[in-house]
Amino acid sequence: MILGMSVPAFTDFHVALSLIGLLSGAIVLLGMLKDRRLPGWTAVFLVTTIATSATGFLFHFTSFGPPEIVGVISLVVLAAAVAALYGYHLSGAWRSVYVVSALFALYLNAFVGVVQAFQKIPTLHALAPLGNEPPFLVAQSILLVLFVLAGILSLRRFHPMPVAAT
Repeated sequence: MILGMSVPAFTDFHVALSLIGLLSGAIVLLGMLKDRRLPGWTAVFLVTTIATSATGFLFHFTSFGPPEIVGVISLVVLAAAVAALYGYHLSGAWRSVYVVSALFALYLNAFVGVVQAFQKIPTLHALAPLGNEPPFLVAQSILLVLFVLAGILSLRRFHPMPVAAT
């Protein structure tokens, strides 16, 4: 039992959070590319992505490995995104901090999604059973290139007016 849920139910909850984070993050990214602030979607993205990373630590593990390292990195960059957006209201350099950290958190979620897809989807698993074969590496490389390009474009295009603190 984890948080009062069976392990399969908790796993489903964790996966649902991750998928909501990915979808809402994609919408936020599209907003950045169109120079549009989407406060509702952004809040959903940040909350679900933080929750995804945090709930990942509740699974039983015997050592501190790559999944936990990705979780720590994700929580650190999400803290920067939250501070830049809600603490510093995207003023000055904080706009860039927000764009980079939010997109890096989204990338980490997508990166893990690709890893999970290759582990859980039989057709993909057959192509890369160890997770270091060319199909897996190509998929992760394409994902990285797409996020780098999206990040560059977002840094150039996303210039919302800072919101005054309330």
